Amino acid sequence: MADAGAEDRIRVVIVDDHVLVRSGLEVVLGMFDDIELVGQAGDGDEAVRLCRELSPDVVLMDLVMPGGTSGVDATKQVLESCPETRVLALTSFGEDALIHETLRAGAIGYLMKNVSADQLAEAVRAAHAGRSTLAPEAADALVRSVSGPPQGAEALTARERQVLALMADGLTNADIAERLVIGVATVKTHVSSIMAKLGVSTRTEATSIAIRRKLV
Repeated sequence: MADAGAEDRIRVVIVDDHVLVRSGLEVVLGMFDDIELVGQAGDGDEAVRLCRELSPDVVLMDLVMPGGTSGVDATKQVLESCPETRVLALTSFGEDALIHETLRAGAIGYLMKNVSADQLAEAVRAAHAGRSTLAPEAADALVRSVSGPPQGAEALTARERQVLALMADGLTNADIAERLVIGVATVKTHVSSIMAKLGVSTRTEATSIAIRRKLV
């Protein structure tokens, strides 16, 4: 691709709590003359502050990060402050509930972190132009939502049932993470998915349903 002038480059901010991921994305974006990395953030709060300062064209947003502001919440806040900015989710998580929540928050696309460099660049260009790019997992989730996916307890995955059983035992997210040897952020994602599928808003309601329906 011919060199793009500075004024023609797509200004991008990377948001991810892993330094190695950010470094890798920096290298990938640097391969394309029409894309310019203008900032990096390690959590949701920093992402919101940085976007308010820089008003980037596109934000590559991780969804599961430490701190009080999740990627979904950061997406909402970024778009409230910078309505011209496009947020492109870039994550390792493909759960239906998280996909729907992210798209409802205003993200223009949803990609998995196993995309190729060319696919990522094309998604950034598409986002900048106002076009959506969806990973197969996200597209499938939308199809399932339209065609009538299984709802409630029947939609719980095996891992979500494990997490729900531990919730019913009174374990905290940190305790569950230690028991299952997974990250606390991953547990939070599972808990959110469980509550969405069961149609409840609190852990107490979720565990109550689990006990009444003998799910655990």
